[in-house]
Amino acid sequence: MPDTLDIFSDGSFDAKTLSGGWAFVVLEGDRQVYSASGFDKGPSNNAFEVLAAVKALSWLEIHANGRAAILHTDSNHVFEGCGRWRSIWRNNGWKRIYPNPRSRRRPIPDAKLWQQLDALLENNPRVVVELCKGHSGVEGNDQADILARGAARIGSLGG
Repeated sequence: MPDTLDIFSDGSFDAKTLSGGWAFVVLEGDRQVYSASGFDKGPSNNAFEVLAAVKALSWLEIHANGRAAILHTDSNHVFEGCGRWRSIWRNNGWKRIYPNPRSRRRPIPDAKLWQQLDALLENNPRVVVELCKGHSGVEGNDQADILARGAARIGSLGG
């Protein structure tokens, strides 16, 4: 699809400093049209993977609203969360519900980020989330990985 943007998102995390980086790269065909990265404090690598997807789709909403895009992620957490779990979590009030009726409803880790990602995906139904293999020579993914690691390194040094 020639009108489709390819967006690669990635997160990186340093458990010692509880900080990490996020990044995304936007490609139109073979041409890079945008990239961004940043760092923050956070609880886990998964949080930064979700944050990277949120940042990427926020950019899409502002700069290419309604345009078809493929969000490539090397995070199974993001891929499964977007494709399988977010509608269930939304319907359960952003809580996990287990088959055992006596078990407590547990909050979804990073529920606020998932709610943002859910809203962004709902606002643009032309976005497809695909899983790509990390560290496998996929140019956009490799570039996002380099940016996220660099941002995490800056964050771990105290910014």
